[in-house]
Amino acid sequence: MLLLLLLLEATLLQLAGGSYHPFYNGFYYNHIMNDMGNGQDKDYFNGARLVVETSKDPVYSYNGANVTLPCHYRYEPDLGDKRKIRIKWSKLRDDYTKEQDVAVAIGKTYVAFGDFKGRAHIQRASRHEASLVISDVHLKDDGKYRCEVIDGLEDESDVVDLRLQGIVFPYQPPRGQYRLNFHEAEQVCQDQGAILANFNQLFQAWSEGLDWCNAGWLADGTVQYPIRLPRKPCGGVHLAPGIRSYGPRHRHLHRFDAFCFSSALRGSMKWKGRCRSGNKTHRRAKAKYLAEDNEISAVFNHVE
Repeated sequence: MLLLLLLLEATLLQLAGGSYHPFYNGFYYNHIMNDMGNGQDKDYFNGARLVVETSKDPVYSYNGANVTLPCHYRYEPDLGDKRKIRIKWSKLRDDYTKEQDVAVAIGKTYVAFGDFKGRAHIQRASRHEASLVISDVHLKDDGKYRCEVIDGLEDESDVVDLRLQGIVFPYQPPRGQYRLNFHEAEQVCQDQGAILANFNQLFQAWSEGLDWCNAGWLADGTVQYPIRLPRKPCGGVHLAPGIRSYGPRHRHLHRFDAFCFSSALRGSMKWKGRCRSGNKTHRRAKAKYLAEDNEISAVFNHVE
């Protein structure tokens, strides 16, 4: 036992008297051997903190427009020399599955992926800028985007929210209530020049007055409906106003109505539907959207 204690003490003294790794921001910063294998060290860690910042407020746009998602990075303390970094933009999915690649850039070279090819590029007009420019915005571009900056082994990111201005409208097939599975709901929205709404869009419509007792599919595969006036057939009178949720449903087997989203309505459109829950008659609820140019309007009347 005494021998073990002496060996432990000797080991600790050797470590204390030898080299050590300074600790900074949760990582050990050290000189790492370069890839040449010649014994020369390359300083991958510079001791400066990498900070990435995007807009804290949502960025608003509309279908067919061009939009810039701002992103800038900096070092604390500042590093004067020009550094070779990699910038990556990705889109977060509503169902929290794998992120969708949008674009990457190294220096002045960039590549866009998938549906963003020919529509997206990374703008570096000023020092430490890494903004994403999207042209001809599509309805499905609505959502959260991650701006990621990679410098050696440093990797920092921030998220910006792109929101399209438009309207959410409930859709019920002419043949009756609750006839659509998830994929059929996607299709009927596309047939209307729209897409399935996401939760943020439905919540915005609810906050602007949408009250609808029929449950409908959303883009993430959940089924929900907005209630402004609590009542017995629509979740009960004792529940607070808000978005009622059935949670995720089976996309093939379960059938509901749909909540569609569009931001490219032209002229004036009126839609009337009927939502029955028992034998009760509900009050009329209206949701009205007026576009920026004051020429596009849609009025949806809910009559029971």
